[in-house]
Amino acid sequence: MFYLSKIVWLLVQPLSLSFFLSCLAAVAAFCGFRRSGGLMAAAAALLLFVTLYTTTGNLLLQSLENRVARPPNDPADISCMIVLGGAIENEVMSGRGGIELNAAADRYTQALRLALAHPAARILISGGDGSFSGAYEGEAGAAARFFAAYGVKPERLIAENTSRNTFENTLNTRDILARDGLANCLLITSAFHMPRSMALFDKAGLTVTPYPVDYRTSGTVTVGFDFTQPSLNAQNMSTAVREWLGLFGYYAAGRIDWPF
Repeated sequence: MFYLSKIVWLLVQPLSLSFFLSCLAAVAAFCGFRRSGGLMAAAAALLLFVTLYTTTGNLLLQSLENRVARPPNDPADISCMIVLGGAIENEVMSGRGGIELNAAADRYTQALRLALAHPAARILISGGDGSFSGAYEGEAGAAARFFAAYGVKPERLIAENTSRNTFENTLNTRDILARDGLANCLLITSAFHMPRSMALFDKAGLTVTPYPVDYRTSGTVTVGFDFTQPSLNAQNMSTAVREWLGLFGYYAAGRIDWPF
């Protein structure tokens, strides 16, 4: 299932679909099916325009980010934090060393802030190597070094280094919480990723308090054109489509009870 989901996503993400439609249009035109080729070329152009020059992707992402609100104030007492992986560039680190964070760095910087404010809290970092090859260091190991570099004592950290996706995050985290007797933890992940994460944790019978971070939209995006940042629009569209497909895919597979 893990590898199938990776392959499907390579094929159906918006920019890939635009490319494949363009290729099919060229083949159809070359074979004499000019009308079919024209329709496919028009579909590819429309998809590309919507992805690059409208707020559609931001609206889809915003709808996910708005579903689970961040608490207005930090919890007064924290005994445990679960930080889901996805914020470290394993491939870059393998070539250059150090600790390289990506756009989801808030997962770790916010967790670090809370860890320093609550020195007794345990920190469970869940995330391995989610690449096709499986040849890179698991994310939790690198994340543990990140926290230790800022003075968080190693005995506070629990590294779950085998998960390759959110479903495996949930199952492995459930086993660790049961093993170590931890309960009522704070769940820290990106705001757009929180609905799927919470649905999985609920399905697994785990009670956690959501603490969404890493917001990508302002919360006030409306329908319209946006010619100022096509590359960012494409990135947000890709992130939103992937997350919505993940919700519906997990629902179809029986891994969550309801995508909404």
